[in-house]
Amino acid sequence: MNVRSHDSALRGGLNFQGGPQAIQGGPQAIQGSQAHRISKTVVDSARQELRPAGRERLIVVEDDPVTRTMLVGYFSENNFDVVGAGSCAECRQALRARTDLVFLDLQLPDGDGFDLAKEIQATSNAGIIFVTRRDTDVDRILGLEIAGDHYVTKPINLRDLLARARSVLRRRSLDRKAARNHNSIAFGDWIIDLTRRELLGSDGKPVALTRAEFDLLAALVGADGRPLSRDYLIEVVSNRQAEVDIRTVDALVARLRRKLVGSGTPVIATVTGVGYKLALSERP
Repeated sequence: MNVRSHDSALRGGLNFQGGPQAIQGGPQAIQGSQAHRISKTVVDSARQELRPAGRERLIVVEDDPVTRTMLVGYFSENNFDVVGAGSCAECRQALRARTDLVFLDLQLPDGDGFDLAKEIQATSNAGIIFVTRRDTDVDRILGLEIAGDHYVTKPINLRDLLARARSVLRRRSLDRKAARNHNSIAFGDWIIDLTRRELLGSDGKPVALTRAEFDLLAALVGADGRPLSRDYLIEVVSNRQAEVDIRTVDALVARLRRKLVGSGTPVIATVTGVGYKLALSERP
């Protein structure tokens, strides 16, 4: 398979070979970029019409054309419908069509990947896998707390990334089915709506939660008082096996405890040597 030509077709004629200079090339370059974006929109719309049923749609947001071409080609070969985007603006354009998963770099020419992830989370149900060279613990934890299902550092292991993508999509499919069967669950002074992904207080007002906080709380509520191990909660929060430090879960629990106040009794209890559980059943 000719990966270069395949990516070119997917991107609807977008010319990424100019690199950063293409962005700084003056009015002519800007006009050319606008024309390319219009062309890409038309091609993406046509692809949306022709996509076979059951094929998940992915967006690869990566400013490096070599890495983007590699990812687009590999996931296309593995039966995904893939669109490449070299900037935040191109990602927003691609998100106008239904999207199941976004591979997101952090360093983009027109914005920060973390900020873009917040936009995606607010406007789309797509999963997010960060794919980046930034490998500090602060970035990793921040990414997972903000919106990420995974945080993968470069160089990329394609087979590993494929397994993670399938895991995210499978889990989200199961979550959607569960949400349809169990819309809302009341516990203590709160109601958690699994379909809308909202937590409502006794006054009916929503409590602001990050994606990771919501997923962790939903798991504890679903366990109905049974303790859940930290290792299990790591998988719930990050959709990984064991690559996130336990401190991430502890930090999320601490933040939830601060937000779930009003009854005078801690909602989440620590189970020594195990992890955490919902503690409402212990109320007098």
